[in-house]
This record gives sequence, C-alpha cells and structure tokens, in this order.
Amino acid sequence: MELRRELLPPPVPAERLAEVGAEIERIEALLREDEEVGRRAVDAFNAATGHAYDPFAFLEWWAARDLEEFALEAARPAWPRVPDITRDELIEIVRRMRAGYATGDPDADYYRLVLEVNVAHPRSFGVTEQDAPPERIVDELLAHRPIAL
Repeated sequence: MELRRELLPPPVPAERLAEVGAEIERIEALLREDEEVGRRAVDAFNAATGHAYDPFAFLEWWAARDLEEFALEAARPAWPRVPDITRDELIEIVRRMRAGYATGDPDADYYRLVLEVNVAHPRSFGVTEQDAPPERIVDELLAHRPIAL
C-alpha cells in the first residue's frame, strides 16, 4: 500500500544532518564543561527542533545509536500527527516499522513515532512487539479508550 506523503519519513539533506550532528556534539561538550550553559543549549535546541530532549539524551546518545541516527531523529518532526489517519494506513505503518527493524532501516523509528503519536494507546510500541498480524495489532491499538477523569 502506498502511504500519503505526510505519513512518510521526510527526507533530510546531508548538510542538515551534518549541522544537527555538529550541534549535538557541541551541546554534549557544553554539558560536560558547564552544566548550566549546556542546559540552556538543550533548551534552545528543543525550541528550534520542536523536540523535548533532556540533557541525558546529549550525554549518552552514543549508548543506543550513532550520531547520524540521533541527528536524523532531531531533524525530523517531533510529533507527526495526522488527524485523519486510517486503519489501513496504520496497518501499513506497522508493517513498514517491523520490516525496518528487521533490516536495520533507520526509517523504522520514524514509523514507530508516527504510530505512537496517532493512536491513544499508552504502550503502542509494546503492543507492536507482539507476535501477531499487523491487522490484529492495529485493532488492539484502536480499541483502547483513555479513561476520562
């Protein structure tokens, strides 16, 4: 199935990746030298990118991913909300996410984010790890209704 453009991982030019990667390294160095200055740099980075990273994300990014993966995530939209997303589109997103994780495709993380942002289930990623067909997973995610307090 083809997905609409707003559901696809947006391309990020190599120059932008390099720029964001350099800023990540700069912020990491600032945090190690002067925590307060580093925290202000994190706040400015978050304001510029729309993300909500904490200082730990800059100090320990290398433990879970490489610099290019972090820069790619930071350069893409933080909350890719698509109000009229359909069940069929969510099924395709689950398929692409699973295939991406199986092959090491960096776009898998973006599909996971699209899924998390567009369903109300609080543990959507955990549900997608089940050994079940994508259709059943999406039905479970869509069946979740938050409790109104």
